[in-house]
Amino acid sequence: MLSHLWLCRIRQWVRIRMSKHPLTIAKNAIIFQRKREMPIVRNSFIQMSKLPNLKGRISYISSKARQENLYAVYETTDRKFWTELVKCNQDDFKKSGTKGRCIEGRELIIALPESFVDYEPDKLLKLFTEHFKQNYGVECISALHHNKRKTNYHIHLIFSERKLLGEPVEKIATRNMFYDENEKHVRTKKKILDEVGQLRKGCKIIPKGEVYERNIFDIKESQFKSKNFLDEVKHSYTDLINIYVKDDKQKLKVFDRNGVYLPTKKIGKNNPKAEQIKTDNQYRTMWNQTVDRALICGVPEGQILEVKQSEIGQKVKASIQKSGRNPALLKSLIMTAVYALELLIGKVFKLASQKADKGIETVIKAEPEQIPVKAIKSFVKAESEPVPEMPKKSELASKYPRLTDIYYKLERQNTAIYEREKLLANVEKELAGAKGIFKAKQRKELQEQAEQLKTQIANMKQYLSSIVQGYGYKNVKEFLAEYRASKAEYTDYQSAVARWEQQTGNKAETDSMKARLQRKQQEVKERENNRQSHRHKNDRGAR
Repeated sequence: MLSHLWLCRIRQWVRIRMSKHPLTIAKNAIIFQRKREMPIVRNSFIQMSKLPNLKGRISYISSKARQENLYAVYETTDRKFWTELVKCNQDDFKKSGTKGRCIEGRELIIALPESFVDYEPDKLLKLFTEHFKQNYGVECISALHHNKRKTNYHIHLIFSERKLLGEPVEKIATRNMFYDENEKHVRTKKKILDEVGQLRKGCKIIPKGEVYERNIFDIKESQFKSKNFLDEVKHSYTDLINIYVKDDKQKLKVFDRNGVYLPTKKIGKNNPKAEQIKTDNQYRTMWNQTVDRALICGVPEGQILEVKQSEIGQKVKASIQKSGRNPALLKSLIMTAVYALELLIGKVFKLASQKADKGIETVIKAEPEQIPVKAIKSFVKAESEPVPEMPKKSELASKYPRLTDIYYKLERQNTAIYEREKLLANVEKELAGAKGIFKAKQRKELQEQAEQLKTQIANMKQYLSSIVQGYGYKNVKEFLAEYRASKAEYTDYQSAVARWEQQTGNKAETDSMKARLQRKQQEVKERENNRQSHRHKNDRGAR
């Protein structure tokens, strides 16, 4: 955190208000970077959609004439199966009297890591398709594609919601049966005749003793409609993908929809709602950045979840039930939730500032914090007793000094953002008081200051969330989990060393300057490897 003296200087600077460039402060006050190449930690992308035109969709994904980059097609059954399935689904839909469109099948789009181009397409596609069939017992047809720019390697997997019956079920007419033009069963022959007593076009009669209905399919599997199905599929395929990922840094993870973050949506090709989704993603990202700040401040995760559920989840659900989906309302709800989180963040900083005013040290230490260990009573060791082996530091405990450096970097950046937000609040307050025709110049200057501050704050927030990604972490939450676990193991190690020193009378070697230098070199090496991996991925995607 910034010293009390520096806070006083900032307050004085705001009161005076510099003329043209009031946003210039000491370089070490903030960590700010406009453009930085960071490796992207990827979530698995698996999307499911309903198919009202099954045969048309099958033709589209499997046709070389319609797909520029089609590598393989795999089918678990013949094409006749899908024709029969369409007929069965359409017949059931007509009988049900349901409004809307008949769902003839479902499709999964499974994004693959670009490194999977090194595997044989036919075998790769067969593996993923049979994986689904073995899990759910339904027939599938799939295709392996690249997009036009060859940056998106993916599988289209179409599956049936029905299983074949062991034996066809046939119904025999016990009397003549009459059907009108809409294939609806009517009671008497008179209802399908025209004015002159002739059978109307499209109507039909099934004589007694003949089959009037033949069904080779079971009812639709209810599991494919459940809320948990897609999540189950995502975990299953993510685990499968990660088995064949050659580089551990490219392993995928399933986004936790019940967690503190909001998912961003993928914008597909020729999506008519592209601009709407793009705007929606901006607000979702804004929430996620605010979550990162709250976690760094120490706001409990449960409290963040409460804000997310009460201000976003519950209100969105209520709105959909009342008046359907409203994208504009979602943006408003997310912003309200962001303000609620920022209020909690401000409270944490205010309490920290009050402690600083009382003389409590709040300056961030350059070296890893020293964790106190419990005092160990010394005792005289018998001469015959063997000298115990010095405790060994675990791999996770060894990471603690490096993780501490990252943690303090996050804290410094978060504090810098908070200070800029306070500057902005003061400028906006002054702007609100600058009324009248004689203060037009002053208003213009203040508006320019406010806009500059807003831009800087937005960039600083973006950089804050990217810091941990530069070290290979998915988000701040994932980093903090490892940091706290490492801190706990480091504490245990220090306690074990203290006991060992008391028992043996020996002194453990401290972390030397050479060791710290090696740690820094390793950190630089890891970050460079992450950047090179990201560049390689982009180069391959541009082929």
